[in-house]
Amino acid sequence: MVYMFLKNWVVAPFINLTFRPKVVGAHNVPSTGPAILASNHLAAADHIFMPIAVDRQIFFLAKSDYFTGKGLKSKIVAGFFRAINQIPMDRSGGKKSAASLSAGGKKLAEGELLGIYPEGTRSHDGRLYRAKIGVARLVLESGAPVIPIAMIGTDVVQPLGTPFPAPWRQKKGFRVTTIFGEPMDFSHLKDRAGDRDVVRQIADEIVQAIQKLSGQEYVEAYAADVKRAQSQGKSSGS
Repeated sequence: MVYMFLKNWVVAPFINLTFRPKVVGAHNVPSTGPAILASNHLAAADHIFMPIAVDRQIFFLAKSDYFTGKGLKSKIVAGFFRAINQIPMDRSGGKKSAASLSAGGKKLAEGELLGIYPEGTRSHDGRLYRAKIGVARLVLESGAPVIPIAMIGTDVVQPLGTPFPAPWRQKKGFRVTTIFGEPMDFSHLKDRAGDRDVVRQIADEIVQAIQKLSGQEYVEAYAADVKRAQSQGKSSGS
């Protein structure tokens, strides 16, 4: 209720008026039934531009940090994410991450749309990184189709380190674009959930589909590992 009210009457009108975003292939998102919306992740603004391009509610697997921070600002953010029914995603691995994925699988079983960023975190340099296997596990657990999505330009209107997207960062003729690709069906592999090679193959195919839509340079490494290595390199060099 809160989600659809904010999206339809507050967020969408404001974003469409000030940014005039472009949407391609929205017809690829099913009007009913479950589907996994798998997108690249360039900026926090992805959480805004993708949902307003879809008529239905999207339940996102949002990083658990959004729900656990201290201070007034953090509590407001946590309250907002809970109000719009977003699902905390623990990225530490093991049982906690599995529980988060199961919560996402439950939404799919209820016939909902589930949004996920296969890379596991935002790209810090605009490139596309290797997918975590969580998206593949959800695919095999649910049998739901996957809609590959390319977000283009959200990092332009909200560069890394800025608190919100701003229309004045757009260049003339530029428009933030959301591209929805054709559904990917992996239901024929549902009985192969225990095969690690199959799980890896599905995750890779999803990111390859995203890359074809986005045109990003692909990096055969996890974004979090690359960011960590760069951070450690800066620390040792200082």
